[in-house]
Amino acid sequence: MNIETAFAPTAAVLAAGQIPGATLGIVRADGQRWTTHAGMAALLPEPEPLAESHWFDLASVSKVIFTTTAILQLADQGRLDLDRPLTDAIPDLRQYDVANAPERKLTFRDCLAHRSFFPAVEPIYTYGDDPQRLRAFVLQREWRHGPPVYSDINFILLGIAIERITGQPLSAWPLGPGLSFGPPPGPAVATEFCHWRGRILKGEVHDENASALGGETGHAGLFGTVAGVLDFALGLLDGSGASPAMLQAIRTPFYEHRTCGWERKFAGWSGGQACSAETIGHTGFTGTGLWIDFDRGLAWTLLTNRVHPTRHKDSGIFALRPATGDAVIAAFAA
Repeated sequence: MNIETAFAPTAAVLAAGQIPGATLGIVRADGQRWTTHAGMAALLPEPEPLAESHWFDLASVSKVIFTTTAILQLADQGRLDLDRPLTDAIPDLRQYDVANAPERKLTFRDCLAHRSFFPAVEPIYTYGDDPQRLRAFVLQREWRHGPPVYSDINFILLGIAIERITGQPLSAWPLGPGLSFGPPPGPAVATEFCHWRGRILKGEVHDENASALGGETGHAGLFGTVAGVLDFALGLLDGSGASPAMLQAIRTPFYEHRTCGWERKFAGWSGGQACSAETIGHTGFTGTGLWIDFDRGLAWTLLTNRVHPTRHKDSGIFALRPATGDAVIAAFAA
């Protein structure tokens, strides 16, 4: 495996100044791994070179590394049924319209696969700054309906369900080394200058809704190093981190190209077209992503701070991700 060949598309984007810094990690099912990095962990307020030990805000990659895993483990333990309504864990969901509220009919699996009617985006953080009050808002709001789309609200609800079932905050869930809810226990890359918070974010969750809800949510809030993300991926590749039932759930399509929590390869997706049909993946808004090719026994993660110092620029991330996937597969095959 020539890691520099796999990193070439990223190196070009870094050289063009579109993204400050990036780390690429690759792992095989036999445990062999390769990593490389380049660029800056921060440009502002002080320049800081990127190191392999830096922690990235994983953003929506939290959905698969943490929330999906936790929900499927709870199902394995018989503490929830994926095809039962969320109200098994959250009986007060839309409690003022028990007979008719459609939210009360959504199942855990519906939310995992984004097969719901929730809006794609909702600025929950603009409704207040008390995490518990905002949780109540999420649970009691009559959400506007639309066709099924990728929506953070699905996973905010799943996070609340985990809290209710376990009786503990999400940060109490055991995580492997190199994974943590923020602030991380080591140097973090900078993300965006947040106009709401009035500062460059570094070591605190970038997602505004996650921040307003207390920083630990089902849709975002997890930080990770490249080693921590690769350890998680290896656990899926070699089966040490998931039961057969869990692996089946994350690999089997449930709604269009979505499985429980993950996306499967489809035309134009983020993982490129060179990977096998048995590849799953997920991306994060801050510029992160993880892809796992089960047929090849290969996984890769691209971690960037593409929103630093602002999201309002062309980072090239949407072309970079599939180009990286294709480059990884080519390097693996060489």
